[in-house]
Amino acid sequence: MTDPLDSRYAWGRLALSLVIATIGNVGMWSIIVVMPAVQEEFATGRGGASLPYTLTMLGFALGNLLIGQLVDRFGAARVLAAAALTSGAGYLLAAASPTIGLLALAQFIIGLGTAAFFGPLIADISLWFRRRRGIAVGIAASGNYLSGAIWPILLTGVLTGQGWRAVYLILAVVVAGAVVPLALTLRRRLPETSLGAAAQSSPFAPRAVPFSPRTLIWLLALAGVRCCVAMSMPQVHIVAYCVDLGYGPAVGAEMLSLMLLGGVVSRLVSGVIADRLGGVVTLLIGSVLQMLALMLYLPSDGLTSLYIVSLIFGLAQGGIVPAYAIIVREYLPAREAGARVGFVIMATILGMALGGWMSGVIHDLTGSYMLAFLNGIVWNALNIGVMLLILLRSRPAVPQPRAA
Repeated sequence: MTDPLDSRYAWGRLALSLVIATIGNVGMWSIIVVMPAVQEEFATGRGGASLPYTLTMLGFALGNLLIGQLVDRFGAARVLAAAALTSGAGYLLAAASPTIGLLALAQFIIGLGTAAFFGPLIADISLWFRRRRGIAVGIAASGNYLSGAIWPILLTGVLTGQGWRAVYLILAVVVAGAVVPLALTLRRRLPETSLGAAAQSSPFAPRAVPFSPRTLIWLLALAGVRCCVAMSMPQVHIVAYCVDLGYGPAVGAEMLSLMLLGGVVSRLVSGVIADRLGGVVTLLIGSVLQMLALMLYLPSDGLTSLYIVSLIFGLAQGGIVPAYAIIVREYLPAREAGARVGFVIMATILGMALGGWMSGVIHDLTGSYMLAFLNGIVWNALNIGVMLLILLRSRPAVPQPRAA
């Protein structure tokens, strides 16, 4: 029987997964685009307007944990289809929300469904690759950023002409209508014999650390919260920041798209690096570059400089979150991939939720985003500390010969 790992089918499955992720992950970005309109309609502050985003990310975090376990048990196809229907229901509820509280609840449901198209999808595709696992994970994770790069531009016209509620009605139809049939094409499951082979890391043997699996997972979760508090400041508030500076939401949406396109490039390059240096080193490189990029925002408030720094930020940080999935696969059994990857990704999303809310509150208290950027830099430094601890306490990885 032909080995399905790294096979033509595996690459075809990866391509379908990328399309599904690009459509399904719009739930993470739509609220960012409509945030200024929501703030205006409900006459609330920036912190209050950030609440629906925070609930989105809380649902996204919980979904990565729970849905990852369901994918381990039932496979990707049925779980992804159910998640698309859940997201569609959330969009419909959001479009009809009379208060920001009900909108936040609807966003929690949207986040819960959207989660299936990130961590669980990444965990599933990681099982189908051994030699090229890093780049495969990078490609699958790029769907999240491609979604953020494409959808804000597509939705801006609807937002300007028909309002944010029309945006959500369109998304309810598109996500459920497109993702369900695509997801059902992923019904094939990896054979048990191949699942054992998939446990091998590429191109490294399992790295030795003086931590138990539970301690290692919690260290990764702690690092994930810290790096994503920092990451959330530009990603969540760039549109609102541009509105404050007088450039308007359309310019902010363009900067967000540029940032996330840079993130796609970063994820692909980081995948290649991970196949050569391993997940820990890849994550540490990304964390250092992200902190440097955040520092560049401090003196930048001109239009041209903000476009440039947003691109630099995307190129710096895009590979960070996928690297957590690669680290989990390097250290822990393949049969636990969905649950373990889901737990760590949940922590990164909680960091995004916390950071998005904190930045809004800091803005309300100070009247600007300057201290919010500084807050992100401090959290980023703490993340680097955790990853240095793991790296310095690890024994060097031993390269394995590549399979013929």
